[in-house]
Amino acid sequence: MAKKLWGTRFSKITHALTDKFTSSIAFDQRLAKYDILGSLAHAKMLGKQKIIPQKDAQAIIKGLNIILKDVQSGKFEFDLDAEDIHSNIQELLVKKIGDAAFKLHTARSRNDQVALDIRMYLKSEINDLVENIVGLQKSILKFAKSSAQVIIPGYTHLQIAQAVLMSHHLLSYLEGLERDKTRLKDAKKRIDAMPLGACAFSGTSLPIDREFVRKELGFATLTANSIDSVSDRDFILEVLAALTILSVHLSRIAEDLILWSTNEFNFIDIDFSFCTGSSIMPHKKNPDILELIRGSVGKIHGDLSSVMILMKGLPSSYNRDLQLDKPPLFDAVDTMKDILEIFMALFGNIVIEKEAIISKVRDESLFSVDIVEYLIKKGISYRKAHDIVGRMVIDCLDKGKKISSLSNEQLKKYSHKLTPDIRNILNAQSSVTLKLSYGSTNPKLVAKQLDKWSRRL
Repeated sequence: MAKKLWGTRFSKITHALTDKFTSSIAFDQRLAKYDILGSLAHAKMLGKQKIIPQKDAQAIIKGLNIILKDVQSGKFEFDLDAEDIHSNIQELLVKKIGDAAFKLHTARSRNDQVALDIRMYLKSEINDLVENIVGLQKSILKFAKSSAQVIIPGYTHLQIAQAVLMSHHLLSYLEGLERDKTRLKDAKKRIDAMPLGACAFSGTSLPIDREFVRKELGFATLTANSIDSVSDRDFILEVLAALTILSVHLSRIAEDLILWSTNEFNFIDIDFSFCTGSSIMPHKKNPDILELIRGSVGKIHGDLSSVMILMKGLPSSYNRDLQLDKPPLFDAVDTMKDILEIFMALFGNIVIEKEAIISKVRDESLFSVDIVEYLIKKGISYRKAHDIVGRMVIDCLDKGKKISSLSNEQLKKYSHKLTPDIRNILNAQSSVTLKLSYGSTNPKLVAKQLDKWSRRL
């Protein structure tokens, strides 16, 4: 393993097991770009403030830019024997420019350095995640527009409930995803504070210019307390919490699509390219992709739990436990990106089983609430109207008989307010059209929502 940044004080070399157990280069190498960008700003500041000679600052900047170019092109070869990404870059810089590289670490610690790197990483990743959520929203919106006239049976408790537009159901996904976007954007506001200059945890006596570094790196503000700067990871917890909530939404969408694709529901057909078969049952077409999405949500929940428990018992200031905040964060971000990308493609390859759906919305139990509200409009109390329709359900629907088949005389037995025009509302189109409240499944209101989302996205 390369010489440690802190090795001079130690009279013995660290044990090979210690090196293996404490090394983080295997996972924090993805922070290389941000580590170099932070170092570039820091070197410029050190030169500007005359903390190090300007010629050394320029040599450091030149060397770092060469390394950055290799990182961005994929040519950079990480030293897996390095203690961490900071040490890896420092050692390489020494090889490129000599002793001037040793002045780069002036007025900073790996404590504030990694806090900076992870904040820069998250600012970039949140932008990508939000873009992917928007992409999924657009994919769902396109599917919703294609199903604008399709009416499906809606369910509560997985029992048939009322008729709704399929597009109305799909638009409910957009609402949840929109809140997920705002949670991530809000988290980014609190991430957008520059911690470099906190050093180990108490600041420095050297005349650094933190404001200069902040502007160079494009942060909105400076962290105000050096101890808090290096020791808290609540911004990571906030992002993981936002991803956990997002993952719950995506899991529920996956579950809906799994149910809708079954023979029992038969609302949709998922393209073969997003399904797999059975090694024993030749007829099977399984929605494995959706099931794996549903299962992967457990990983993200576990990632949040991992960092939450990691932080729970830590004393103030920096502790090495914080090295372990990155693997679960990286895992959650990577998993979420994969889920969002595959969902975007999957929604573009769904076929609606319109004929099967039409046969299902002939079930007149879907219209029981419409009959109740019909009676309320004729002056009958809600409680009494509910009882009247309950008796009709027992006598007709529970026995396989349609309410619409009742004669005028039979209708009168339940209530003199029931007249032949009741039959006009016992169909799916009338049921959704009767809804008037803002946010309901009324076709005109849903059309406005589709238009609103088209403009918003």
